[in-house]
Amino acid sequence: MSMSSTQGKCLSALITLAITFSGWVIPVPDGLSVNAWYLFTIFLGTVVGFILQPVELGTVAFIALVLCALSGAMSFKQVLSAFSGNTVWLIVSAFLLARAFILTGLGRRIAYLAMRAFGNSSLKLVYSIALSDIIIGPAIPSNSARAGGLIYPIVRSLAEAFGSDPEKSPRKIGAYLVTSIFHIDLVISAMFLTAMVGNPIAVELSKKVFGIEITWIQWFVAACVPGFCALLLIPYVLFKLYPPEIKRTPEAQELANKELEAMGPMSRSEKILLAVFIMLLTLWATASITHLGTTLIAFMGLAILLASRVLKWSDVTGERKAWDTLIWVGGVIIMSDYLNRLGFIPWFAHILEGWMVGVSMLTAVVLAFVIYLYTHYFFASMSAHVTSMYAALITLGAAAGAPPFISAFVVAIAANICGCLTHFGTGPAPVYFGSGYVCQKTWWIIGFGVSLLHIIIWLGIGGVWWKFLGYW
Repeated sequence: MSMSSTQGKCLSALITLAITFSGWVIPVPDGLSVNAWYLFTIFLGTVVGFILQPVELGTVAFIALVLCALSGAMSFKQVLSAFSGNTVWLIVSAFLLARAFILTGLGRRIAYLAMRAFGNSSLKLVYSIALSDIIIGPAIPSNSARAGGLIYPIVRSLAEAFGSDPEKSPRKIGAYLVTSIFHIDLVISAMFLTAMVGNPIAVELSKKVFGIEITWIQWFVAACVPGFCALLLIPYVLFKLYPPEIKRTPEAQELANKELEAMGPMSRSEKILLAVFIMLLTLWATASITHLGTTLIAFMGLAILLASRVLKWSDVTGERKAWDTLIWVGGVIIMSDYLNRLGFIPWFAHILEGWMVGVSMLTAVVLAFVIYLYTHYFFASMSAHVTSMYAALITLGAAAGAPPFISAFVVAIAANICGCLTHFGTGPAPVYFGSGYVCQKTWWIIGFGVSLLHIIIWLGIGGVWWKFLGYW
């Protein structure tokens, strides 16, 4: 590590610690208990640590939990309950399911099947990859694993197959593929509760703040109409405003056919995984009838995959991302829970209610969405953004009289599509931007334009759809 990098880490650590311990220096605001104030500053320091990352996310969260116990803001027993919640184990389960898709090759097979069937033009090619992303989206909560690990190698292979070089001929087709597929993956993240790691966190936080339960099927029903509109419109608008030079792509179908031939017939593991995946989707969609919990359903699928040896125990223990997420997500959720229990969230909501006097419900909801969306210019992680701003902003709409579901869901959608803005705002962004097909200026211009489309689609079309569903 270079000297400048070490100095940067030290400065980040000092800023994080200063904010964390500010509660011991700054007087406790009126209306708050000492424990609530201590917990808030520890939580705020944790969020800053997530953004600046003087050390790994798991380390930041672990230290924060120790400080919660030492300060008396929470008991040690309460701290340990961070790792017993359904939400954190649902996220762990989803990471393990994603590993199964990658190990068996089923994710790649689905993508190539869609390309072979529909990929005879550059626009249809993007739609075919979107279709494959929709199919695997509910089982893979990491858009980095999905868009970066599974989809990006296919995108890069396609660009090369058409002779689109990042330096010599980026606009031939590579630039269009990279931008379109990056942006549609964020839409797919927004469409499914289990398609982005921040979604279960948002659901848990909304439950703590409002006491409402957002199920897998409720999320999908609310998101499906604006989501499918976004999937159709974004590639088409980019096709018109940022068109590829190549319009017809029969070579893509040939490439897909060649790859499928090389893969051979579906393996036993792929067949079992496909059957388990269909079972999971069916049970998640009918959970209100079966009364099975979302996490229990995921565990059932994992048990079958382990018993059938599609996944081995070494695959489970080797999934470092899942266990890292267990620590930091669990820490964030338990701190948010006790911020509510100790009265900080109601206290803050009361302040917002004063600010919202005279503001219409619709204006407040739009404000919450737009504020969340554009503050992502300052974040390099969608998960860090959720933990720092989601709970506060969902109270904005509620303070003006918006229904709790709308207040929570609108900001949860913004928490997914906000990654469109920059080349560093979400895991896959550096991967796709790093391919070299699009310069930074163009990437940011396209990102801002797509963000405007999202506002129109999710608040306009989405608002009408939610009115039809009776959520308003």
